[in-house]
Amino acid sequence: MATSFESALNTLPAELADAVRAQLPQPFTGHLSARDVTALEDASGLKGHELLLALLPLAASFSQAPVSHFEVGAIARGTSGDVYFGANLELAGEALFHSVHGEQSAISHAWLAGETGLKEIVVNASPCGHCRQFMNELNGAEGLTIVLPGQDNGHLHHYLPYAFGPKDLGVEISLMAASGQNMQLASDDQLVLAALEQAQLSYAPYSHSPSAVALECDDGQVFVGRYAENAAFNPSLPPMQMALAAMARHRVGFERIRRAVLVELGNGQISQASAARSALEAISPVELERVCAS
Repeated sequence: MATSFESALNTLPAELADAVRAQLPQPFTGHLSARDVTALEDASGLKGHELLLALLPLAASFSQAPVSHFEVGAIARGTSGDVYFGANLELAGEALFHSVHGEQSAISHAWLAGETGLKEIVVNASPCGHCRQFMNELNGAEGLTIVLPGQDNGHLHHYLPYAFGPKDLGVEISLMAASGQNMQLASDDQLVLAALEQAQLSYAPYSHSPSAVALECDDGQVFVGRYAENAAFNPSLPPMQMALAAMARHRVGFERIRRAVLVELGNGQISQASAARSALEAISPVELERVCAS
């Protein structure tokens, strides 16, 4: 069973737990502004990496790991100074490639919030090779610091020497860098338009097949995910998984999905439809609506 937020909060140092209860909005969905971070530092006496390491149990409490039962929490600090929590997500009974790693969750959280680069990733276990490769796609990856409990901090390329990345495939842009695709479709459906907006912001420099997913819940909340491609191909993060990870961070049950829309190029080299449909069928009876843009 996943650790509850309150149980995780009770593992924090008392001063920090009191400050979180007093200063952060509830329910907490995993975003701290730079001002929030400073306030928690002042209240707890923990500074910089010490604070984020202490907050890792809260990040791990967002985990949904029915297969591994191993809860991974990650915290990404954006160039703005804001921090973004993430956790691993697994779909019960489904192939493991549907999983979202904790680092991917935190990175996508920051990207969806408008960050264009990260300073550091704090995680409660050493990043796997998949995540190291995913992080190597980031804007500013050469300066990204990895922070782990009980270890010296190191740059990403300490953990991924002789890395293979975008430039090896002739790509000069990088994940989270300002970019956009011109995609057109005629619709007045607000959920379709939400997915279109995200698809235009997706990152697909290898397949040239931008895409995004928008999920509408029974209370009107909308959660989105953009495609995040990778030079090594397999570590790419599909848009459906990104949207589901966003729901998990808000602790919104997947049974509350009432509509699911995928927007992608009609003539793209690849399609996300079968992968998105497979992931959706694992957690909801709702049928995927595929809308093609030009």
